[in-house]
Amino acid sequence: MVSIEDVKKYWSIQPCNIKHSNESIENTKFFEDVSKKRYTVEPHILSFMELDKFKNKKVLEVGCGIGTDSQTFAENECIYKGIDLTDNAINICKKRFDLLNLKGEFEVQNIEEYSTNEKFDLIYSFGVLHHTPNIEKAIENCYNMLNDDGVFKLMLYAKNSWKNFKIHDGLDQYEAQNGVPIANVYTKDEVNVLLKKFKNINIVQTHIFPYKIPEYKQHKLVKEDYFECMPNEIFECLNRNLGWHLCITCNKYNHTI
Repeated sequence: MVSIEDVKKYWSIQPCNIKHSNESIENTKFFEDVSKKRYTVEPHILSFMELDKFKNKKVLEVGCGIGTDSQTFAENECIYKGIDLTDNAINICKKRFDLLNLKGEFEVQNIEEYSTNEKFDLIYSFGVLHHTPNIEKAIENCYNMLNDDGVFKLMLYAKNSWKNFKIHDGLDQYEAQNGVPIANVYTKDEVNVLLKKFKNINIVQTHIFPYKIPEYKQHKLVKEDYFECMPNEIFECLNRNLGWHLCITCNKYNHTI
């Protein structure tokens, strides 16, 4: 059985997106490169965040990684707090905020065990909770830390997706590095069961990665030949129906922020 320590060890070695730049992590150019590459390849993230709704609101990010979305929340005047399972990620986040003169709080925490009397207007977790051993407990803790009119936004991997079909046939892998201990995938019906205490559940499926991996590792965006010649409307149809990301927004109760 996979333990939380297995998960922690894996993500400590190579935090997500850490190879998005060849620059030194000691300067701002590194973080500029990381942000640019993330939001170029995954442009849906920025619209999913709905930043205009959370200005001057309290935001908790569960699994902040190296702080790319953390930076975006802080730059858009959110009252930001980030937690992550690994010391490595939190140290990088603190360095990032110091270099960019941003305000925010960071803690090393396991969301399965984390609780606080503090309440948040938004709890946000992009591509994290499908990696935790007990997602039900993680979601329960998120629910309890939300204000009554709070919003929960999370991204989970889609079972019915182009990438998952490729993984099943040995043509792809879950993460950039091999051997991820846990990477669960979900149908929309399974998401609704996980979020049964929440209201107004909205699920948007998106994100087919169209680029050639060897070139991508060299920071060049070159599409696979079959995607390069595909009409955009066909690609977007695939994106909506077979995308890897289920971008989920829901409310604690029956009213919205």
